[in-house]
Amino acid sequence: MYYNSRKPHTCPMGTMPYMIKAGDTFYSIAIRYNTTVAALIAANPNVNPNALCIGQIICIPMPHPPCPGGNYYTIRAGDTFFSIARRYNISLDALLNANPNVNPDALYIGQVICIPGPTPPPPVTCPAGTMPYIIRAGDTFFSIARRFNVSLDVLIAANPNVDPDNLMIGQRICIPGPTPSPGCPTGTTPYTIRPGDTFFLLAQRFNTTVEAIMRANPGVDPNNLQIGQVICMPGTPPTPGCPAGTTPYTIRPGDTFFLLAQRFNTTVEAIMRANPGVDPNNLQIGQVICMPGTPPTPGCPAGTTPYTIRPGDTFFLLAQRFNTTVEAIMRANPGVDPNNLQIGQVICMPGSTTPPPSGCPAGTTPYTIRSGDTFFLLAQRFNTTVEAIERANPGVNPNNLQIGQVICMPGSTTPPPSGCPTGTTPYTIRSGDTFFLLAQRFNTTVEAIERANPGVNPNNLQIGQIICMPGSTTPPPSGCPTGTTSYTIKSGDTFFLLAKRFNTTVEAIERANPGVNPNNLQVGQKICIPTAN
Repeated sequence: MYYNSRKPHTCPMGTMPYMIKAGDTFYSIAIRYNTTVAALIAANPNVNPNALCIGQIICIPMPHPPCPGGNYYTIRAGDTFFSIARRYNISLDALLNANPNVNPDALYIGQVICIPGPTPPPPVTCPAGTMPYIIRAGDTFFSIARRFNVSLDVLIAANPNVDPDNLMIGQRICIPGPTPSPGCPTGTTPYTIRPGDTFFLLAQRFNTTVEAIMRANPGVDPNNLQIGQVICMPGTPPTPGCPAGTTPYTIRPGDTFFLLAQRFNTTVEAIMRANPGVDPNNLQIGQVICMPGTPPTPGCPAGTTPYTIRPGDTFFLLAQRFNTTVEAIMRANPGVDPNNLQIGQVICMPGSTTPPPSGCPAGTTPYTIRSGDTFFLLAQRFNTTVEAIERANPGVNPNNLQIGQVICMPGSTTPPPSGCPTGTTPYTIRSGDTFFLLAQRFNTTVEAIERANPGVNPNNLQIGQIICMPGSTTPPPSGCPTGTTSYTIKSGDTFFLLAKRFNTTVEAIERANPGVNPNNLQVGQKICIPTAN
């Protein structure tokens, strides 16, 4: 969205105009011009910072005015030059003269002005037991007290001439006592606060208690921990060295004691006993705990082989794939929850994890399941029965066949051979074929085709399936009976149009072609046309 930049715009005193460019935000502009978002909002009361338009003119607060010998002050709600002059015991004229580019009638929150002359003088050299500190943007006595681990009362007492409600950037105050250092009392170790840290989480991570941490840090407010703040931790951080019978484990995303118990073939209770100071409901990524026993290894008991869980695996599907049972897999993996298998988890499979070998029992041949296969369709395709396939594959669930699964087919998995019984010829099913259309095309009947193919389901013909056609699969020969001539059906032909074209009748054509369905003529089909008398 673009803004009409030709619209006149006048910025108040103490600000300068700025034209919005692609990618600008109040935050990025504030950083660029050394101001604050609050100051920008105050200088542009009618501008929506969330809907800036390219070409729009806003007002940027001018850099801090020169303030030699004075102190900067940030305008707050309700401030006026008159109230500020009274607060700092200076004349209104002195304040106006120190801020020649500031309009006293258009002050805005966040605007920085100059207070002429020294404020009640803070000590340049702080007394013994204190150290100097220069006020920065955003500082308050409360935040400073927190940062330096001193009480608010002690900080105020160390700065009797400083108004804690009117701190100014660059103002010097005195901090009682030294800042905390990495040197912590005996029995504690320094720790630097990181994002997300709380005394509760630290107590869990370091196997201690919140009370012990508070005792080691009497001046630290646990509700206001600062990133980078150094505190003293009782005891030492957990180390990878775990007690005998346990091994260190680093918590990863998604870990829970329950899932770890499943993965390591142990129990939640055993993990909790090995980690008495760890809260199982507050595991932290990267936290080191001690696991009873050792992780599962590829070495499985005799009679089983290791298998790595892959996406979609279930005990049921594995039982089907490897010709075993769910119960057998569960017996081989007593500590594994079948409802919580983890990708990459190693379990032990009874027998071999190699799919059924190509060598099937005598009288059967191996077949690899393809998309769409069912026992019913396979029975139709290979001229067998569902019951025979089930008997040859006792451990296979016909309702959960997997693409690539190898089963054993009774007889040969080669489609019916080209040698069909006497009086029939082989035919390969093509797209759209039905017994009815085939009967029409080859001048036979549906019943005759069914008799020639007793094991074939006419409602489930498969492209590429070989059936036996009564008679020849060659279309009717060009020699038609006496009184008729051969004709090849073309696109759009009907018996009615042919009767008109050849000066005959529909009935005569039907009598000459008793096995042809006039409603299902096929392009290329040969029929016989009665000739004129």
